[in-house]
Amino acid sequence: MPSKSFSKRVLQWHAHSGRHDLPWQQDPTPYRVWVSEIMLQQTQVATVIPYFLNCMRRYPDVHSLAAAPLDEVLHMWTGLGYYARARNMHKAAVIVSNELEGKFPRTVESLCELPGIGRSTAGAILSLGSNVRAPILDGNVKRVLCRFHMIEGWPDKPTVQKVLWKIAEEDTPKAGFKEYTQAMMDLGATVCTRSKPQCENCPLQKDCKAYSNEATSEFPHRKPKTQIPTKHTHMLICQDEQRRILLEKRPDSGIWGGLWSFPEFEDETSINAFLANMRLSAKALEPWDEIKHTFSHFHLKIKPIRAQIDDSTQTIMEQGRWLWYSLEQETSVGLAAPIKTMLDKLRTQYRAKP
Repeated sequence: MPSKSFSKRVLQWHAHSGRHDLPWQQDPTPYRVWVSEIMLQQTQVATVIPYFLNCMRRYPDVHSLAAAPLDEVLHMWTGLGYYARARNMHKAAVIVSNELEGKFPRTVESLCELPGIGRSTAGAILSLGSNVRAPILDGNVKRVLCRFHMIEGWPDKPTVQKVLWKIAEEDTPKAGFKEYTQAMMDLGATVCTRSKPQCENCPLQKDCKAYSNEATSEFPHRKPKTQIPTKHTHMLICQDEQRRILLEKRPDSGIWGGLWSFPEFEDETSINAFLANMRLSAKALEPWDEIKHTFSHFHLKIKPIRAQIDDSTQTIMEQGRWLWYSLEQETSVGLAAPIKTMLDKLRTQYRAKP
């Protein structure tokens, strides 16, 4: 199908069936589009909306986001996952605010120099926020193109990506590219979905090769399967008589980078050694049921162990690394989802002093 015919059908469909009332579509500045695109990476729209609205209330422009402490930004992000996005977003905000006078670059190449921004995200920021023509190739667009053209191979494979980018560039119209960019996102998200695509509602149905060959379930091709390893860890939940919980700040790199978590150990022997070294007197160690948390590249099995501490007031901790977190008054720090879940359990199940 010629590119003009392809884009025309997509635009006509979007005019009556696309999404027009998403929060970031209102007053679509480069800043608002950028924040939404970072949040939408590997995350559903419905999940993102309340986080986006909260972020805009707290940080209405790039300068306010740049001026915020990273811990505060990570706290705002808690529960959204993939926390490297939040760290990179904050880093990029500081650069734009301090070095670029608060103005986002207007080329794909310059935008990609900012932390956390790749070619497709840059294209969305330019198209939707700056009215500059630039193709995109997010997961939704890849799915539409792979099915329409029956493109063989995993879409994230470099050779396949090269083909997809060429098609995306050819299909993006010279006029109406802003609407087309949003339309392609919407078509993949609401019609050409990963499972059970609504082909009967698709404006591209009659020329879609996957549909014609009854192969929509086969495209896009899946990522080659690899065995995901399982790792094990023990987490110590130290609770003192003032209902405060001992948290440790994780390194900036690695899983949950920069977030606050329970101290981790290989086994209970290491936990006892830690308590003795920190001069923390525990009444008893209470094992909790194991928790399984899955990352993109491995499973993590967590064995939580709660320790009721007699007194923590005399304990000297390394500044900046340790925090006595109050269950009564929530502190604005970044917490990984499993940590937040366990803190909520402590609030509800251990209300009174033991």
